[in-house]
Amino acid sequence: MASQKHTELEKEHAVHHDHAHDHDHEHHETFVSKYVFSMDHKMISRQFLITAIIMAVVAMTMSVIFRMQLAWPGEKFAFVHALLGDKWAKDGILDPDMYLALVTIHGTIMVFFVLTGGLSGTFANLLIPYQVGARDMASGFLNMLSFWFFLVSSGIMMASCFIDDGPASAGWTIYPPLSALPEAIPGSKLGMTLWLISMTLFVISALLGGLNYIITVINLRTKGMSMTRMPLTIWAFLITAILGVLSFPVLVSCVALLIMDRSFHTSFYLSDIYIGGRPLDNMGGSPILFEHLFWFLGHPEVYIVLLPALGIASEVISTNARKPIFGYRAMIGSMLAIGFLSFIVWGHHMYMTGMSPFLGSVFVFTTLLIAIPSAVKAFNYITTLWKGNIQHTPAMMFSIGMVSSFITGGVTGIILADSTLDINVHDTYFVVAHFHIVMGLSAIFGMFAGVYHWFPKMFLRMMNKKLGLVHFWLTFLSAYGVFFPMHFIGLAGVPRRYYTNSAFPMFDNLVDINEFVTIAAIIGAISQGVFLFNFFYSIFRGEKAPQNPWNANTLEWTTPMANIHGNWPGALPEVHRWAYDYSKPGKQKDFVPQTVPLEDGEQDGGGH
Repeated sequence: MASQKHTELEKEHAVHHDHAHDHDHEHHETFVSKYVFSMDHKMISRQFLITAIIMAVVAMTMSVIFRMQLAWPGEKFAFVHALLGDKWAKDGILDPDMYLALVTIHGTIMVFFVLTGGLSGTFANLLIPYQVGARDMASGFLNMLSFWFFLVSSGIMMASCFIDDGPASAGWTIYPPLSALPEAIPGSKLGMTLWLISMTLFVISALLGGLNYIITVINLRTKGMSMTRMPLTIWAFLITAILGVLSFPVLVSCVALLIMDRSFHTSFYLSDIYIGGRPLDNMGGSPILFEHLFWFLGHPEVYIVLLPALGIASEVISTNARKPIFGYRAMIGSMLAIGFLSFIVWGHHMYMTGMSPFLGSVFVFTTLLIAIPSAVKAFNYITTLWKGNIQHTPAMMFSIGMVSSFITGGVTGIILADSTLDINVHDTYFVVAHFHIVMGLSAIFGMFAGVYHWFPKMFLRMMNKKLGLVHFWLTFLSAYGVFFPMHFIGLAGVPRRYYTNSAFPMFDNLVDINEFVTIAAIIGAISQGVFLFNFFYSIFRGEKAPQNPWNANTLEWTTPMANIHGNWPGALPEVHRWAYDYSKPGKQKDFVPQTVPLEDGEQDGGGH
């Protein structure tokens, strides 16, 4: 009797809670409260996505400019002069200082503002409350603050491009002493200070978002949503958030010490340095300390970027292959293993710093070890696709493309993991090719897959499928056209970040490859126009989306096709099964939503 009374009280509380929510939704929202200072996870996800798209266009334009310099050094380009003016592109020839600045800001924007903020900020915000059956994030206010810190951080990074001395110019890794001495080069002055301020605000945004994601997943799952019934997307976002909360504070400490060296005459990173024949007043530090701190964030950062894309691909591939995901628990275990191992491999970026050969061998071992859970994921994707009833949607094509780039880039990672082999190609285009394919392309493909798949939930309309497929093939082919040949010029010894290689006769026979890479980059950049048109046109004029356009099982497709704050108008849905009951024998349809109760004797794929 006591148990029954307790249950009735719980139901009564739930009814009151839902009525309170319905009442809240009746009040009229102003433009500012709905679109600017929104606390609704769906609106915040759209804000992150639009901001990331704008930043991606800026970074892509920068890459086209410096690629044109590499392919045709000394050539005059009216387009470059129109964008950069006389100071940085006199007569249309890119200034060497601005070249390094463009490389720096391009890398920073892509790694942090597009692949980290754009991917996690968009899809963790959109999917976590939807797929765990929650009304919203644990804290809507902190969620709003997370976006605003991200936006202000983006604005400061962009503002640094318009100051007299130019933006930061020490590479996206901002190694000292170049970044620690304002008098070193123009890009080490105010531009570097703005870079440091921007990144500090970015980390605040990432921490606010990450803590919110973790608490929401742990505390706000609906009835029946056990950990082993969660979609793999939610596992990916949870592990990503944990990595961010543990590693991003290290970047803040790293930045704080750099600010002290720059402004307060400390010497954490400044060793015995002479400028104009005179020693610095503050010496005795070590730039190697900076590398340790930076890469202790920097390698988990690779998986902060990759894991959301892997999670999105798991959902999209299973849904569009009309098959259960192969090895659900193995996929969870592999993501957990990747998350743990990502903290003990940072030294593989530092084989050239003179570290102990024994310590180097430890990092070789841990880096090679991370290939095992990565291979588990790749094999599980391939097995899920095997003999599936594949639906060739743009989201599915980009997910398959992500698996391709993940495998291709991972193979070259084995070469760079070995300290003996790495020394030969360190700081060459081989490294650039590797991380652009394994991290950059995989994450971008995962992001595109997510946009095409969940666009109907975000904007209640459908994107054009034919334009989506055109966008995929142009992007896929041009991306490989850019980064695959870079492996070969890297093996030939061409160094990265050089303004021109024309001073080295041994590289003269590689000019054709550089031209080919740049042409592919220009085609790739132009092809993103197809996506941008499809995206923005579909927001306003696209075909209205049906309730469940992909016949998927997860909870987000049970919400009304209207963006109400609270997601479900009545009681929260109850979950009875895992998320991947596709093509289940004995069922009339080839999908069984998570809200459908198990029949007598029916097994739950999540292990219940």
